[in-house]
Amino acid sequence: MHSAAPSQHPVDPQPPLAGFSQCHVGITRQLEALGGLPELVHAAQRAREVAAATEALFRDAVLQHHAEEEKDLFAAVLRSAAPGEERTLVETMVQRLTAEHRAVEALWQRLRPAVHVAAQGRPAELDAVLVGQLVHGYLQHARFEEEQFLPLAAAILGRDGNHLAALALSLHLRHVPQPVGYI
Repeated sequence: MHSAAPSQHPVDPQPPLAGFSQCHVGITRQLEALGGLPELVHAAQRAREVAAATEALFRDAVLQHHAEEEKDLFAAVLRSAAPGEERTLVETMVQRLTAEHRAVEALWQRLRPAVHVAAQGRPAELDAVLVGQLVHGYLQHARFEEEQFLPLAAAILGRDGNHLAALALSLHLRHVPQPVGYI
């Protein structure tokens, strides 16, 4: 038997082996990404939960809260404020708070479609600047109301127990389930 003579041209073993090596690079890169998948799945679930809870917050609480403040609280404080400087201060505060309500609501209307998509677990184009404006705006609004307006409202309404009682009754009646009427 005669074996084949070695080739006159030496063969470089690197190109075929390099292909295997490159394949390993791609496989290990993807498997490393897979290692982070549980964290990403958790983050995606958390995003859906936050989006759904935010939708519920605005649907069930924020808009009603604003309406109650404007119809009941602000009106009661305005009616009970002493004429002159106190009433002017209350009017200015109420105008500011009401304008802030509208601003928050307008931002929410712009964000709501994307938040709804995120709540369904679908990719959403959520404008981070608008989200920041809404969050920052509401935090500033709540801080002003808690630190400035509500203490003033308590002082004004506290001068006459009937004014506080009327406000409490109005709020209570708004939340009492309405009886079913008979036909």
